[in-house]
Amino acid sequence: MHRFVKRVSQKISKLSQPQLERLFKIINEENENFNSVFDSLSIGLVIVDKKFRIMQWNKASERYLPLRIRPEDSKSGMQPFWELIEDEEISNFIKKCCCHEITNVCDEFTLATSSGSVRFITVSLVPLVRHFDAVGTIISISDNTEKRNQEVLLHRMESLASLTNLAASVAHEIKNPLGAISIHIQLIQKALKKARENGNLLPDKKFVENYLDVVNEEIGNLNKIVVDFLFAVRPVSANLELVDPNKLLERFAEFFKPEFEQDGIDLNVELCTDCPRLLVDSKLFRDVITNLVQNSIAAIKEKVDSQELCKDNYKGKFSICSKIKDDKYILFLSDNGIGMTEQTVSHIFEPYYTTKPNGTGLGMTMVYKIIKEFSGEISVSSERGKGSRFIITLPVPQTDTLLLANQKS
Repeated sequence: MHRFVKRVSQKISKLSQPQLERLFKIINEENENFNSVFDSLSIGLVIVDKKFRIMQWNKASERYLPLRIRPEDSKSGMQPFWELIEDEEISNFIKKCCCHEITNVCDEFTLATSSGSVRFITVSLVPLVRHFDAVGTIISISDNTEKRNQEVLLHRMESLASLTNLAASVAHEIKNPLGAISIHIQLIQKALKKARENGNLLPDKKFVENYLDVVNEEIGNLNKIVVDFLFAVRPVSANLELVDPNKLLERFAEFFKPEFEQDGIDLNVELCTDCPRLLVDSKLFRDVITNLVQNSIAAIKEKVDSQELCKDNYKGKFSICSKIKDDKYILFLSDNGIGMTEQTVSHIFEPYYTTKPNGTGLGMTMVYKIIKEFSGEISVSSERGKGSRFIITLPVPQTDTLLLANQKS
């Protein structure tokens, strides 16, 4: 580097005055072009040196970050960057990352504006590297408010569509018991009328009791439909905490082992090593796995009973596997049971959809709602006669993402 500077200095010293002026003009133009591009970026950028003092910033960073002192103020160059930030949460986050040399991280923050609205800001830190050495930190700030608002709007539209379908399903479910109640009340009315015509005050007691039993039974069915409906529309109440999924799944496998052995089903468990903790509700997580396992056991039994699809050497198999990919925890639950048709797969998470004679059609709805409450995703692939595979994807919390990154390095 020293020799390069020396060579450049020697060449500059040989330039004439007009050549020097032209060179400086080109350098100034390039610098102005860079500054124009830098200031035109929609993402806020702040570059700090090794002592965390501002070296450069753009206009977007001033728009997004609430600052006590403007960067161009002479005092700002003497202080660590986090001391210029008004918001305590963002200031503490940047201070912690800088002081502990934590880079390649990001976090989202909520800011209240003077108008009373809310903005969602994401702050990211990456090292500024020059000649393989970290000489500072690049702090980027992006405004995700519009994206968040669109997500909220989309979620509301999906919820409205789901509620419309749910209301249609409930109306269909209510129709049958209401019809039965109406018919039996009419029969009781006819019996009362006939008894009065024959000079009796009341019809045969046993006759009336039979009809009333049917009415009571249908009222019970209506009550169950209402309870199920409330379950389907009410949000899941989750007590989220950081838990080790391997411990939960190992305990779960041990609990279900006798049932698998009794039904002659091979159980295979392959869990990822150095597994990070997940932000979930332990009880609800167990409910999800229980529901999926019970469905798999039922699918395997159905295949055993099916002469058309089951071969003589068939043996039921169920596996639980997990892995980490791109800061996501992915859980696979697979079976070689009866499988599902394309139509069933496309409707499986919808309320009241069931292929079982005595099913409520709410089990998989519950599974879907719980996984969504964990900020996760669930999908299924299946082939009739070959089996099904459920894939649950859950985010690894920021704290454990850092631990995971340190383990990899």
